Amino acid sequence: HVQLVESGGGTVQAGGSLTLSCAVSGIDHHACMAWFRQAPGKEREGVASIRPATGHTDYADPVKGRFTISSDDAKETVYLQMNSLKTSDTAVYYCATGSGFWGQGTQVTVS
Repeated sequence: HVQLVESGGGTVQAGGSLTLSCAVSGIDHHACMAWFRQAPGKEREGVASIRPATGHTDYADPVKGRFTISSDDAKETVYLQMNSLKTSDTAVYYCATGSGFWGQGTQVTVS
């Protein structure tokens, strides 16, 4: 069955960096992968997406220039490198496939 497992979350001071990983299994091809986040009391929002076949990426305005999404097809893993973190980046981060499969989320707290 399809499984997405996020890791790499934690607590970091403002201005710091974290790298999230999303290990994907159970599907041979995913046209699009994305990271979303949900802060307390707020709706889930898209953060970044990537089309692994072309390398095309998109970013939400609040994270442009600070976050980088990438994929390693050999490892079946999608990454989210987060730099210059702000307290407003505090949220549960989820990865998802374009076909609608979701991971369980990983908490990122910026103090």
